[in-house]
Amino acid sequence: QVQLVESGGGLVEPGGSLRLSCAASGSVFNIATMGWYRQAPEKQRELVARITRGGSTNYADSVKGRFTISRDNAKNTLYLQMNNLQPEDAAVYYCKAEFWVGTTYWGQGTQVTVSS
Repeated sequence: QVQLVESGGGLVEPGGSLRLSCAASGSVFNIATMGWYRQAPEKQRELVARITRGGSTNYADSVKGRFTISRDNAKNTLYLQMNNLQPEDAAVYYCKAEFWVGTTYWGQGTQVTVSS
């Protein structure tokens, strides 16, 4: 079993920064790709950024240049540095872990609120 716990969400003013963390615990020795997704009210969950174990990344066009995804494999922790936050970024942010064996786990999410 695997548990993913997000943290770092909160209220931030437009233009501000926030750093999200996702700590994986349990049977975490075969994590391949990790990613951040977000879901705003009345919208579908969407990919924000993802990163392979080797560090290859990709981002949604809406966050390129502002967000940076990273991971610490030794600590089994995923990060998302969010800069120049805008009201459109407000959402619940979810951590996702994909394993070599093909299983996927999700965290429960952390709320990011950006004042307008």
